[in-house]
Amino acid sequence: MLLLIPGPVQTRPEVRACMAEDIAPWDEEFRDEYAAMRPRIVKIAGGVEGKHVSLPLPGCGHMIIEAAIRTFVPAGAKLLVVRNGGYADRLARLAESAGRVVVALDGPDDAPMPAERLAQALAENPDCGHVALVVSETGTGIVNDPNILGPVIAAAGRRMICDAVSGFGALPFSLEAHPECDVVVFTSNKCLEGLPGFGFAVAPIARLEACRGQAGSWVMDLSDVYDHALKNGWGSFRFTPAVQALRAFGKAMEIYEAEGGQPARLARYSRNRDVMYAGLKALGFTPYVAPEHQGPIIVNVYQPVDPNWSLEAFQRGMKARGVILSDFSSTKKPSMRFGCIGAIGEEDIRFALKQAEAVLQEMGVGTRAAA
Repeated sequence: MLLLIPGPVQTRPEVRACMAEDIAPWDEEFRDEYAAMRPRIVKIAGGVEGKHVSLPLPGCGHMIIEAAIRTFVPAGAKLLVVRNGGYADRLARLAESAGRVVVALDGPDDAPMPAERLAQALAENPDCGHVALVVSETGTGIVNDPNILGPVIAAAGRRMICDAVSGFGALPFSLEAHPECDVVVFTSNKCLEGLPGFGFAVAPIARLEACRGQAGSWVMDLSDVYDHALKNGWGSFRFTPAVQALRAFGKAMEIYEAEGGQPARLARYSRNRDVMYAGLKALGFTPYVAPEHQGPIIVNVYQPVDPNWSLEAFQRGMKARGVILSDFSSTKKPSMRFGCIGAIGEEDIRFALKQAEAVLQEMGVGTRAAA
């Protein structure tokens, strides 16, 4: 099966092979193995070892995002959320459920948030100490670039929480170049092409120490993750981790580094995106996002208005032909997503497009453009 969703992604056989062995998480050899991963994670985030630290949390992306919000935003404090997509809506819900006050900066879900709009919102809300943004909105494929929005946040004297879950490792970012950033979060199963099971935060140590005790949750307290590592060693965990997924992540990082790191991965995904975008247009689909706003993670198109169209039937037809796509839409108007990330290349994209053409013909879908 070819997995063309924005996560979990297609992985390499040697990554999956790491799941075949039983591992004791407290075993000395495994602890050393994981301790060696942590500075490599900091490096990918553009951090400085000794100044920044990687913090693991078993679970999904939503868990590490909530942990970041709880750790760095005081209970009852206001958090400005750049909200122009379904995953930003989820971030806002996490913050509200954690007892933080959300001030939403709404925008259309097919374009990034303009820097001038963010600057205006910060001027109008001087009591918002933090800004949270979803870098790569996997509902649509747009990118809210922290390299554009971060300086606006810094100029206003605020702090940034960077949800980089679906773009980390491919989209350029340097934590050292963003002193306004409290934390950047990501997961093991997106652009680094590992398996599901872990979320990671990379944060300045000084900010972790300054925010100690704010989380209101032992499990979600990233400062406590840091304190535990200081006391028990950098290869230790507070609770039982997904050890096989962690070993697989280490293998995935080796492959990432051998490929050439962030520039090489972005280049491959960008080629995938270009082939996918052009190919879907050639099939008659209407892209959801204009070319100038289209990120490299997924390509989203409007669902056809043809009476024979059914997303569920299309998804089942693609699966029967060896391609798995998302079977739901999270946009304001009905759309569907084609992932461009994972251990795939242009030949895989062309194969998927060929299967899409065949399934559309089988379904009798002749009108493929949006209304």
